[in-house]
Amino acid sequence: MTRTAFLGPPGTFGEIAALRLAPTAERSPLSSHAAVIAAVADGSFDQGVAAIENSLDGSVPETLDALIRETGVSICAETAIAVNHCLIARAGTALADIRVVYSHPQALGQCRRFLERELPGAAAEASLSTAAAVREALAQPGAAALATARAAELYSGAVLRKNVQDEASNTTRFVLLARQDAGRTGDDKTSIMFTTADRPGALVAVLQQFAERGINLTKIESRPSRESLGAYVFLVDLEGHRTDRIVREALEGMRPHTQTVRIFGSYPRFRQEGAAQ
Repeated sequence: MTRTAFLGPPGTFGEIAALRLAPTAERSPLSSHAAVIAAVADGSFDQGVAAIENSLDGSVPETLDALIRETGVSICAETAIAVNHCLIARAGTALADIRVVYSHPQALGQCRRFLERELPGAAAEASLSTAAAVREALAQPGAAALATARAAELYSGAVLRKNVQDEASNTTRFVLLARQDAGRTGDDKTSIMFTTADRPGALVAVLQQFAERGINLTKIESRPSRESLGAYVFLVDLEGHRTDRIVREALEGMRPHTQTVRIFGSYPRFRQEGAAQ
């Protein structure tokens, strides 16, 4: 049976994404997105699920940095999960009793206005995951957590408030990682990373390869290379599969203008039901 790792413990949004992306797999929780990606890279697991982008907070740096660092890992699928955070505590806890709120840093950021408005005196403390936060909160009086309703059910917590995220449209994009990416479907995305020489016009020369061929870039950003101050890695998501003729030509055309290029993978583009085609 295929073994799939996700950010645990059970009850996280990562587990929910894993249930969707790998419904028949044997699923195992790990302590971080970096651990999930490393476990796929070293062959400990066949697949891994990691959060890569949130509609409110943007990219998940831990995931991007791990993808940059680890080789032999490819993105083979994606999905988007609506993020509905609940405030969870011991049964009988009142809002006035809460002195500390635990959650993953992303979740704390996504519920900032709620915390400032409803719990201004409570300290916000980071946890390794939303589900881990529930276990921490239930272990002490005066504590609460921001997590999924599933986590409250799994660990016998009381849901004090539902849907406390600052924006109703809060959505997180998750990717399925494996040793190989996916075949062409005709409605695909490709994710790449590259570095350029530190000279004027180097980045423009790369991006022109896609513009000249009418390839839409759906996302572009940079991350520190960790090699020296001011050195960056560029990450791009683009429409099309790496085997499509124009995508293949663009990837070849950019190489003379780069120092390094790596394809993270091509995979079917996820579309919400009812989304425009």
